[in-house]
Amino acid sequence: MIITSIMAVLAVLTLWPESQGIINLYTLLVFAIIAGMAVIYLKAWQSLIVAAILLAGMIVPSFFGYPSHSQIFIVLYVLFAGVALANYRFTKIRADEIEARNEALMSEYKKMKRRLVEDENAARQEERTQIAREIHDSVGHKLTALLMQLEVVRMEQKDEAADQRLLELKKLAKDSLEETRNAVKTLKQDEAGGLSAIIRLIRKLEAESYMRIQFSIRHGALTAPLGNEQAIAVYRAVQEALTNVMRHSGGREVNIIFEAPAGGVFRFEVSNPVKTSRQHQEGFGLSSMRERIEQTGGKLEVNHYDGNFIVRGTLPLLDMKRGKME
Repeated sequence: MIITSIMAVLAVLTLWPESQGIINLYTLLVFAIIAGMAVIYLKAWQSLIVAAILLAGMIVPSFFGYPSHSQIFIVLYVLFAGVALANYRFTKIRADEIEARNEALMSEYKKMKRRLVEDENAARQEERTQIAREIHDSVGHKLTALLMQLEVVRMEQKDEAADQRLLELKKLAKDSLEETRNAVKTLKQDEAGGLSAIIRLIRKLEAESYMRIQFSIRHGALTAPLGNEQAIAVYRAVQEALTNVMRHSGGREVNIIFEAPAGGVFRFEVSNPVKTSRQHQEGFGLSSMRERIEQTGGKLEVNHYDGNFIVRGTLPLLDMKRGKME
């Protein structure tokens, strides 16, 4: 208010009419600009103080014999300018209220989407836990009972051939019980990686409005026979790439492509626009990403091209018929 008031006083003194001069219409334009600034940046009563200074600058010269506008012109000018600025202020206040309400609604919408994703994950995990419990209670207990019965029969059996056969059956039952326990343990744990985890990660980032992600799946990528370590490596690589975008790029536009051309390799690509074309420095995140991909037999490429920062990984697929990597 003080700065705007000083500006108004300086405008009045600087544009004070000359005693033998003519009326300068540009004075009204300068006064209108200052009044508009007061309406935009100051409170209502502070705007009235600035308006009073400007009005005095228009009226006072006539009392000292300086050239000035007629009183009717000043009244009409002040009336029209005041109505216009008041209407603008009222509109601006309403627009600010609507914007604040929209931000509150958007924040609530984000919370609801976040809660929806969390509830969906919780329901999925609860279902997995229930399945694990049922397997443990039914199959696990029955296999344990079978082991005990086989041991009892073996102790009662006198035939060596039958005894050897019972030992083999007991070992088979024990292996089955161990596999069942491992399956139960896996079901109880939350999924650490894989393509489904990547999709959930993308949904979570979009729900938080951190990013706008264009996700494309090509050439049967979802059915590609990735090993468990490969799936986790892809998940961690995409996660690290998205983290780098949020930290360093300054933008929120990201393109992700999954493809499995000819069924021999799985390829993923994460790209985002960058403002500078300077050479990137490979930090700990990219180095770890590269090591993880290479440990699974793949390779990672990181480069700039055509205004985009691109992270591209290629992994060999498991040949399901021969049981080995292509």
